[in-house]
Amino acid sequence: MSARSGPPESLNLNVRGMRPSATVAINEHSNALIAAGRTVYKLGLGQSPFPVPPTVVEALRQHAHRKEYMPVRGLAELRRAVAEFHRRRAGLQTSCEAEDVLVAPGSKELMFIVQLAFYGDLLLPSPSWVSYSPQAQIIGRQVCFLPTRAEDRWMLRPGTLDAHCRRDRGRPRILILNYPSNPTGQSFTLDELAALAEVAREHQLIVISDEIYGELHHAGEHRSIAEFYPEGTILSSGLSKWCGAGGWRLGTFLFPPQLRWLRDAMTAVASETYTTTSAPIQCAAVTAFACGPEIDEYLVHARQILRALGTWSSERLAAAGARCHRPEGGFYLFPDFSPHAARLRERGVADGEALCERLLAETGVAILPGSDFGRPPGDWSARLAYVDFDGEQALAERRREPEAPPGEAWLRRVTPRVTTAIDRICEWLNRG
Repeated sequence: MSARSGPPESLNLNVRGMRPSATVAINEHSNALIAAGRTVYKLGLGQSPFPVPPTVVEALRQHAHRKEYMPVRGLAELRRAVAEFHRRRAGLQTSCEAEDVLVAPGSKELMFIVQLAFYGDLLLPSPSWVSYSPQAQIIGRQVCFLPTRAEDRWMLRPGTLDAHCRRDRGRPRILILNYPSNPTGQSFTLDELAALAEVAREHQLIVISDEIYGELHHAGEHRSIAEFYPEGTILSSGLSKWCGAGGWRLGTFLFPPQLRWLRDAMTAVASETYTTTSAPIQCAAVTAFACGPEIDEYLVHARQILRALGTWSSERLAAAGARCHRPEGGFYLFPDFSPHAARLRERGVADGEALCERLLAETGVAILPGSDFGRPPGDWSARLAYVDFDGEQALAERRREPEAPPGEAWLRRVTPRVTTAIDRICEWLNRG
C-alpha cells in the first residue's frame, strides 16, 4: 500500500474521526448548494457583514510593501495600541503593558497554542464556541463542559464553577469565557463577572476572557472580568468581528504580569510554528486598535443595526413558540425549540440536529444545532448568525438617517435575507 493511501491506523489518535469545524463546514456546504442553483439563507457562519473601516483599509494599502519578518510577539507599535485599547475600552484600571501582548494570525491560533503550552484541563460553559473543545482534543487535554440553563440566559453560574472545581482541588485548569457570547448573544453583568472572578481566584484558575465581540455589545457597555481578577485573566481580542476583518487573520492576547511565564512559553511555540503575523496586516491593525472618530461612528451604527435586527428576530422566534433570549451583543441567537418537540417528533424530527437538516432541506435556511456547541445529544437548541445582509449598504442607510431607529420596515428593506429566513423558520415550526 502506498504512503498516500496509508491505513487509518497511521493517523494521530487525537484526530481520528475529527470532522471539519462545524461553522466552516456549514458555510462551504451552503456555498455548494448556492452554486448548484439552490436558494440558501446563510445563518450558519458567523462572519461580520460589515466592511473593514476605510481608514484601516487605507493603512493596509500604505503598508502593502512591508515584507520583513516582524518580532514573534508582534510589532511594538501594535502591541502598544492593543494594550491601550484594552485599558481604554474594557474599563481596566490595572496595568496593561505592550510587553505583555502577543500577536498571532488569528485568536484561534492563540487559543490553540495556550492549551499546548499549559498542561491542564479545559473548562467550558455549555454551550461554547465550536473550536475550543476540538482544539483541546487535538492536543490531548481533558475538556469539562459546565452545564448552563436557558433560564439563566445560558450563562455560567459561579456555583456551578465552584462545585466542579471543589471535586478535585488543586488541579490545573483553564476556563474560557466568551462574552458577548458566540453562540448565545448574551453577556455577563458586572455582578456576575465579580462573582465568577471570586471563584476563579479561590481555585487559582487561568481565565481566558475571549472578548472578540466586546466592541459589538449592543449598548456599547462591554466590561471585562479582568477588572475583578486581573492577576489570572488573559484578554483575547482580534480584528475579525468588531472590525469586520475575519479573513485578515489577526488576533491578540494580553497577559497579566503574573503570567509572563506562560506568555514566554507561547512565544517560544509561536517562533517554531507560525513565526510571525503578516507585516502589512499588523501595520494596518495599529490604526484599527487606535480607533478614533471614524471607527467610533462605524461601531455606533453597527451596534444599532445588530441590536435592532437581533431584537426583532428573537421576538419573532419567541412569538412562534421558541424559547429565545433577546441578544445583548454580537450577532447570534440561540433559540431552544423544545416547546415544539412533541409536534416535531410527529413530523419525524427527532432532535436539534435533525431539525437543522430538515430546515435547510425544506426552507433553505442554514443554521447549526446546539450539539455543535457542546450541548448534550438530543438537545433542541440551535445557533443562528443573523449576518446574511449587505453591511456596507446598511451602514450607508444609517448614516443617511442616523436619528431614526431601525424598525421592522427598515429591517425588511435593508436586511431582507435575514428577515425572510426568520419568517421561514417560524412558518416551518408551525406547519400542521
